[in-house]
Amino acid sequence: MVRAAAAKDTDGDAAACRPEHGFHAFDALYCALTRAQPTTPAFADDKFPLFVTWNTRRHSGAGGSTRLRGCIGTFDAQPLRTALKEYALVSAFRDHRFPRIELRELPSLECGISLLTDFEDAASYLDWSVGTHGIQISFAPPAPPPASDAPSPLSSAISLLSSHRSIAAARTLSATYLPEVAPEQGWDHVDAVDSAIRKAGWDGRISEDLRRSVRVRRYQSRKCVVGWDEFVAWRAERGAPVDLDALEGI
Repeated sequence: MVRAAAAKDTDGDAAACRPEHGFHAFDALYCALTRAQPTTPAFADDKFPLFVTWNTRRHSGAGGSTRLRGCIGTFDAQPLRTALKEYALVSAFRDHRFPRIELRELPSLECGISLLTDFEDAASYLDWSVGTHGIQISFAPPAPPPASDAPSPLSSAISLLSSHRSIAAARTLSATYLPEVAPEQGWDHVDAVDSAIRKAGWDGRISEDLRRSVRVRRYQSRKCVVGWDEFVAWRAERGAPVDLDALEGI
C-alpha cells in the first residue's frame, strides 16, 4: 500500500515525493525504538518545507480507515535526509496531542510525507481551493472590551478577562492545515479557517471581522504514504531485514 498524491509528480520532478522518503522516516522510528542500525538514504538531499504524519490503521487491507497518531513539520526548507529523520521522531514522540508511539504499534502504522510547495499569499481567507491548497494562517487576537468601572460580583469574570488580555498581549497566533485535511473533514472555507483559528489558540468569539483580519498563505503539497509491510519489504531488499522476532509478544 504505497500511495502518492502530487499533481506534478513525474520521475524528473524535483518536487516529487517518493516512497523512499517515507521509508527513510519509518527507518528513523524503527531504529529509535529498536536500536537497529539505520540504512543510508539513497535519494537526493533537496531542501523542502515538510510534514511527517503518522496514522494508525483501524482495519487491515486497502480501504481501511486510519486515525491520526502524530503530525509535525516545518515551513523552513530543510535538507530532506536530516529533516525527514528529525521530524519522523518529533511527530512520533513529541506531538503533545498524543502519547509517544511505542514499539508494539509499528505494524499498525503508516507514514505520510508531505513536501510543501507553491506558497502564495491569499487575497482573503476565502482565496484558496479546498482539496488543492493547504492553509497557513496568522492573526493578532482581538483586544478585549474595556473593563467596567463597577466591580463585578463574579470573581470568575476577573480571571476570564485577565486570560483574554494575556492572549491579546501575546505574539501573533498561527496554525496550519495540510491540503488533505479540509476534504477529509468535509469542511468548506469557513469551517477550515474557523477550525484553524481555534487550533491557533483563540477561544473567544469568531466574528466575520476576525476572519477578515486573518492572514492566509496557501500552499500545495506532494505527498506519499507508505505502510509497515512495504517498509519491511524495502529494508529486506536493502540487506537489512527488520527483526520481526523483536515485535513478537509485545
